[in-house]
Amino acid sequence: MFPQIKVLCLTALTLIAFAGNSVLCRLALEGAAIDPYSFTSLRLLGAVMVLVPLSIWIIPGAGTGWAQGSWRSGFALYAYAAAFSMAYRSLSSGTGALILFGAVQITMLLAAHRQGERMHRSQWTAFAVAIAGIVYLVSPGVSAPDPLGALLMLISGIAWGAYSIAGRGRSSPILTTSGNFLRAAPFALASSVCAFAHTQLIPQGIALALLSGGLTSGLGYVLWYTALPKLTTTQAAIAQLLVPLLATLGGIVYIDEQFTLRLAIASTLMISGVAWSMTHKRNCRDKNLPTN
Repeated sequence: MFPQIKVLCLTALTLIAFAGNSVLCRLALEGAAIDPYSFTSLRLLGAVMVLVPLSIWIIPGAGTGWAQGSWRSGFALYAYAAAFSMAYRSLSSGTGALILFGAVQITMLLAAHRQGERMHRSQWTAFAVAIAGIVYLVSPGVSAPDPLGALLMLISGIAWGAYSIAGRGRSSPILTTSGNFLRAAPFALASSVCAFAHTQLIPQGIALALLSGGLTSGLGYVLWYTALPKLTTTQAAIAQLLVPLLATLGGIVYIDEQFTLRLAIASTLMISGVAWSMTHKRNCRDKNLPTN
């Protein structure tokens, strides 16, 4: 029982970090406190400034984590962060979240299918219930999205799904995450140099970007890589459906958005769907039933 509770707690903390990252990004970009290119660069650099010293301190002699990461994961991490920031210049929060997490689910579920992992009928039902909650939550603001913004958010979701899949077999989450951020940073800095003419920086934007990188991105991704080996690809995919809800709740607290009956109903659907999926495997094991 304890290992299961530990996994659920790690997953919950990770999802809260992801949601916090979305709130910080919205605060910075929607308030015009920073341009998306600088936000991405400072976000990744902020994570490096936290993760590299932390990895050296926690695992003496292991180095910065460079040997544990990979250029493929580093580029996927950069592609996710950069496309996410740029997409929100032209998409509403609801439309962007719907495209992003739809792409994540499709990417991870296709990977799970390719690896031989099959969703049980009840898991498909849980997935549909959770998706229905997201659609219901964002439907008032959903309109025909800007094609370029939609494409960028789609790329962001695919990149994040690929990054999550790559982290499932890693033995040292903090070293792997540190190495990946080290490799992602040069891509972000290069894009900032190319977009220098569009640079817009004020202290509030810089602070939000660094906080997003050091806390909700860097440490949040360490938690995610720690939890991933304990989750099936399907569970990891569906669990992330809670992030738009948590980000919306964060917006209520920090951006003065309103809590509505629609949000309450959507919350119930999404939490029910995720909880159903996350507990299905254990229930099947208890009943000696197949879990695929």
